[in-house]
Amino acid sequence: MKASIITVSFNSEKTIIDTIQSVLSQDYKDIEYIIIDGLSKDNTINIVNSFGDKISKFVSEKDKGLYDAMNKGIDLATGEVIGFLNSDDFYANGQVISKIVKTFQKETDAVYADLVYVAAQDKLKITRTWKSGTYVSGSFLKGWMPPHPTFFVRKSIYQQYGKFTDKLRSAADYELMLRFIHKHKINLAYLPEVIVHMRAGGTSNASLKNRIKANREDKLAWKMNDLKPSPLTFIRKPFSKITQFFKK
Repeated sequence: MKASIITVSFNSEKTIIDTIQSVLSQDYKDIEYIIIDGLSKDNTINIVNSFGDKISKFVSEKDKGLYDAMNKGIDLATGEVIGFLNSDDFYANGQVISKIVKTFQKETDAVYADLVYVAAQDKLKITRTWKSGTYVSGSFLKGWMPPHPTFFVRKSIYQQYGKFTDKLRSAADYELMLRFIHKHKINLAYLPEVIVHMRAGGTSNASLKNRIKANREDKLAWKMNDLKPSPLTFIRKPFSKITQFFKK
């Protein structure tokens, strides 16, 4: 089973080496590694090129934003399974993809796992733990969602239900998971361990103003799918993250 890993980058010279090395150090060998760059102005392109043919496919060109770049990666992917690893994130160890593929062999459509946030300036310092827990039907109504960097999906699901929407700026990953899991009820498996280390500083949580904007996009995600959320869904979603600070 080939796994396609996609990294989207833009001016990522300070972190992308960790990202690339964490993919290349995986003990699973049937990996197609795709990097989609938004025409970086710093040293990112030179860093990626320095890895030569260890990078399966590298595209650097102007795009319409993060999710447009992700969709380019999906279009280029030839693996049966697709995962995304942000250019400032890295895998927890060298066995991540082996474990993901083994879980897929149980005939599931998608696999997700746990994630830890690390300090932006100290990748060894864990600041927050996102323990996903086993999915139960209807969990999205209670504000639940899996961490997208741990979310691996069969390419056939993208072909059947579509890619990332271009109508959202920061919540297209939430909308896609809502669409796949809650609306279309794909088969889902949980790998109960940390597989990704994410550097802190996500846009949607950077300020109260950004969180309000994110909530508006969350509501639009439900509307786009003709779904009716619970009156408390958009209160529960941000508050569900509070417990992450106590799970170090």
